[in-house]
Amino acid sequence: MSKPLYPLDRTAYLLVDPYNDFLSEGGKVFPMIQPMAEQNGLLDNLRKLDRAVRSLKIPVVIVPHHRWEKGDYEGWDHPTPTQCKIMHMHHFARGEWGGDWHPDFAPQEGDIVVQEHWGSSGFANTDLDFRLKQQGITHVIIVGLLANTCIEATARYASELGYHVTLVRDATAAFKAEMMHAAHELNGPTFAHAIVSTQELIDSLNRQPVA
Repeated sequence: MSKPLYPLDRTAYLLVDPYNDFLSEGGKVFPMIQPMAEQNGLLDNLRKLDRAVRSLKIPVVIVPHHRWEKGDYEGWDHPTPTQCKIMHMHHFARGEWGGDWHPDFAPQEGDIVVQEHWGSSGFANTDLDFRLKQQGITHVIIVGLLANTCIEATARYASELGYHVTLVRDATAAFKAEMMHAAHELNGPTFAHAIVSTQELIDSLNRQPVA
């Protein structure tokens, strides 16, 4: 892998799916990721990263999954298994608590909130690439949920579009340890330019010259 260098004026922090259903006690999906989230220190690491990137004035980009609404996916020719689960379980329902932002990671003034993605990739059928290019972004740091689905799909797509891609292994979670292993040890090294811990990333960012 190439050495992770982060030009602060061309780097963006992509936070994927920071919903209550994923990150809060009582969320519909939280019990399924809780073991991995607690093992990783996910919430504390996301808080540390949020403070670090904001202190360096790195753009924060919220990359949200489509919020379920009545009728979604019904009548589709081939919804994915995940979309079928969302249809039946009403994950991230629009207008409900589970579809609200986790209070620690809600967008702040100046943050970019891109169009909601229907599948796994934050780039597919959204304005994410356009919004990043308008900011002159060449490097993306991708964190959030889930490691082996939306994070991986978004990161793969980013690499195909020519971005420098960083994954943060303890700023994400998945349903099983095997999924985390696949995301960071098997699949990630084939497309990501850097796979680091939260502290390693913060140390690297703080070593970069301020533009």
